[in-house]
Amino acid sequence: MPRNPHEKFGLTALLKPGGLLSPGALPPAHQTRRRDTMLTIGACLLAALGLWLLEGHASGYVVHLTCVGAIFATLAVSYNLINGVTGQFSLEPNAFVACGAYVTALLTLSPAEKEASFILEPLIWPLSAFSIPLLPALVIAGLLTALMAFLMGFPVFRVRGDYLAIVTLGFGEVIRVVANNAQSVTNGPLGLKGIPHITNLWWSWGLLAVCLFFIVRLVHSSYGRALMAIREDETAAEAMGINAFWHKMLAFTLSAFFEGVAGGLLAHLITTISPSLFTFFLTFNLLIIIVVGGLGSTTGAVLGAFLFTYGGEWLRVVEEPMQLMGLDIPGIPGMRMVIFSLILVGVMIFLRRGILGRHDFSWRWLLASLGLGRGSKA
Repeated sequence: MPRNPHEKFGLTALLKPGGLLSPGALPPAHQTRRRDTMLTIGACLLAALGLWLLEGHASGYVVHLTCVGAIFATLAVSYNLINGVTGQFSLEPNAFVACGAYVTALLTLSPAEKEASFILEPLIWPLSAFSIPLLPALVIAGLLTALMAFLMGFPVFRVRGDYLAIVTLGFGEVIRVVANNAQSVTNGPLGLKGIPHITNLWWSWGLLAVCLFFIVRLVHSSYGRALMAIREDETAAEAMGINAFWHKMLAFTLSAFFEGVAGGLLAHLITTISPSLFTFFLTFNLLIIIVVGGLGSTTGAVLGAFLFTYGGEWLRVVEEPMQLMGLDIPGIPGMRMVIFSLILVGVMIFLRRGILGRHDFSWRWLLASLGLGRGSKA
């Protein structure tokens, strides 16, 4: 019987052995690797076709939401690597996203646009004298963010648990304060405006695909199993010969790289950034996404990101005047967040481990659930 009586209604219970969605024994991975690769390639081609149709026929509003969803999915997957897979309660994503956004914007803005934006104090040289295309700017932003994470990791991973959360939260606030006061680099509270609108469906979804490729392969490698061992019991993992510090540094640095690149794409989607955009509220939103999707589940992080992005917009209808059974109901500002909070409370009660728990999508599971390619139950 589950520890939480409400868990019997969750998807995690249905996916357990004996559950309605449990396919039973799965065939060994090495026997289906070629088939799974072909299915993945086919799914990617279908996704590309869907994006092409969406770009040509959907409204700008839907396209923008889909880009935002992909960027937040990238952030959630990379954040889940350190918080869910490795089990380190870190609260710094807003710092890494800010670093990536500012670096990318400063590298891609033209000298004339920089001169127009920096009114109170001129931008330092040589940033004021050149600009580069988006792709190399994103790579540089990701590498600089990863370097910052690597340097942060030495003091950060000297502590564990709640102390780790406090230290990383402090680092996040330090970066925000620096962005607010480094007038000659970030333009202070005024932020950066006139950033070229380059991010589209192909940039945002391309980054999500690359992020998923690297992180899924890492999670299913020997390094990934070591990270999960650290999550379950760090002391026992070290006793078995796993270097917990360097494995945590690997997860932290890789997570920061993708968060920095996603921050750069976000800046070129909304075209205006300022320190107020990168507060703890951004980290809190990402934490909600990975917890609702299932802490430790890469598939759950992607699912949670799109539910969060689209759900938040769909709930705007409750703030508009409407007629219900002949009654005129005035729009109530803020009602969207009230309903959203009630939904989160319901998820935490009835889906205690999130929508997917620690389960991840696989072609073996899908085909076995459909009665195809089921393994032996011996």
